[in-house]
Amino acid sequence: MTIDTFTTAALADEFNELLVGGRVQDTVQLDHDTFGLEIYINRERRYLLLCAETTAPRALITPEKLRRGVMSPSTMGLLIRNRLEGMKLIAVRQPAWERVLIFDFLDETGEVQLILEMIERRANLLLVENDIIADCVRRVGADENRYRVSLPKHPYVPPPPMEGKTHPADLNPKVLNSLLMREPDQKAWSVLVKNVYGFSPFLAKEAIFRAYGRVDVLASEVNPYGLDAALGSFLRSLLRNEWQPGVAVGEGGQVLGVAAYSLTHLGEWEAMPTISEALSSYYGRLEGGAVYEAAREPIRLQIQNAQKKLERKLGSLKKSLVERADVEHLRMAGELLLAYQYNIQRGQTLFEAEYEVDAPPLKIKLNPELSPLDNAKAYFEKYEKAKRGRQQVPEYIAQVEHEIEFLDQLATDLDLAENWQDIGEVQETLMKKGFWQGKKVQHPKGGQSGPLRYVTPDGFVIWIGRNARQNEDVTFKKGEDVDIWMHARGVPGSHVVIKTNGRKVPQAVLEQAARFAAYYSKLRTEEKVDIITAERRHVRKLKGGHPGQVLVREELGNLRVKPMAVPEKEDKGEF
Repeated sequence: MTIDTFTTAALADEFNELLVGGRVQDTVQLDHDTFGLEIYINRERRYLLLCAETTAPRALITPEKLRRGVMSPSTMGLLIRNRLEGMKLIAVRQPAWERVLIFDFLDETGEVQLILEMIERRANLLLVENDIIADCVRRVGADENRYRVSLPKHPYVPPPPMEGKTHPADLNPKVLNSLLMREPDQKAWSVLVKNVYGFSPFLAKEAIFRAYGRVDVLASEVNPYGLDAALGSFLRSLLRNEWQPGVAVGEGGQVLGVAAYSLTHLGEWEAMPTISEALSSYYGRLEGGAVYEAAREPIRLQIQNAQKKLERKLGSLKKSLVERADVEHLRMAGELLLAYQYNIQRGQTLFEAEYEVDAPPLKIKLNPELSPLDNAKAYFEKYEKAKRGRQQVPEYIAQVEHEIEFLDQLATDLDLAENWQDIGEVQETLMKKGFWQGKKVQHPKGGQSGPLRYVTPDGFVIWIGRNARQNEDVTFKKGEDVDIWMHARGVPGSHVVIKTNGRKVPQAVLEQAARFAAYYSKLRTEEKVDIITAERRHVRKLKGGHPGQVLVREELGNLRVKPMAVPEKEDKGEF
């Protein structure tokens, strides 16, 4: 989705109202293209997100504190931190008809601009001082764009101005007719986009839809008087900066578009208090654990590589597993060759004999270079090897399957990780268990996190593990024989324990704990999840298994529930 020029203007108005006059308290880098500023104004902290992703550039005020999502900030991140922290935001500007926001900062050393160009495929964020680029997210040399070089120590050149278009205020039936007749066989909305300042595809389609109830109208079919009437107050409101921010919602609640004006042609229009809230609804928030995706990626790649390696090993083991009948064939062949060795000629390649009366003769291939006795010995050696394989390979297969299950658990742990310590713990586990290949990825140091602890209104304590180590502790340190144990059925996830203290657990408490088990599992996005329930005394560690791998000897039953997170206000337990 493209943020158009009017939506950009609405953002500039919002930022001028809520942020200008504030001081930059802190800056963070969420990923390569995304940065956050904490601005203190009117005794309140506000959080500005600036994103220069080529596919989804945007700016918005977020309701919660933004967190660092990279281990080490880039040169751009360091410059933003060193230059902007402590500066005052004095203005937010939008060059005429551009999808560009210029943030002006000032302190005793001078003025600095942070310029966000929200142009898809060419999006950029630049730090500019005295019209010279200090650094930028996306560096563009003369070999890529001779007109606009975006490199440190080069002058900042704005996007080339649009020329030859009509100002929206100048539209009337005569002007509209003239514009539409330039390309009568083209879609009317497309012609408006090409010829009128500020008309994005969203805005142009909305204009045509308001006039005709559909958007696929050709320019030659448009009555300019009807279109001018449809534009009327709608366009005048935009030119007066009278915004109506919101989102267009389609079937199933999917957000189809965001704008500072209603998009009735897309679906049901849902008004929002601010354009920032509308953009947050469309793109999703980058607060909380989601900001750490860049840190998760190299660890996730290690897990995937280890899983692929084990899958290949598992396939090889299964292929090597000889059927019992084949094993017995080797033994019988050896015995027959030993019994009939004097009836076999050297150089013979095939021998047939009955092993049992009335049974079909057994066909035995011979190595013509070996004596009958040596052929018999060779078959006995193959038999002993195959017999050992049939005894050992299933055990090896089970071990590899447990390894794959543990890696699946670690992948879920990584997805559920909400801070650097949780992410680092997955990495440390991979290294400790021998799954890590290559150089270690650095991450901030910190103590081990504890499981979540929730106390119900009637006094039942519920413990929730969020990784393999925490699962082990919740089940075998926090849990006692009389407690209730829960886990999502058939997938990796949290061990959940309800402390009973010998009391009968109400159904409401069981269901609440089950919802936690569902949420902190691989199936957290599903509508309903099956949850195993058991008495803790029937849960045992898997022999030779990794932390958190257990066997449930006897179940109490199954609960099917909707996933639910532990409320944030509840405290986190510590060991």
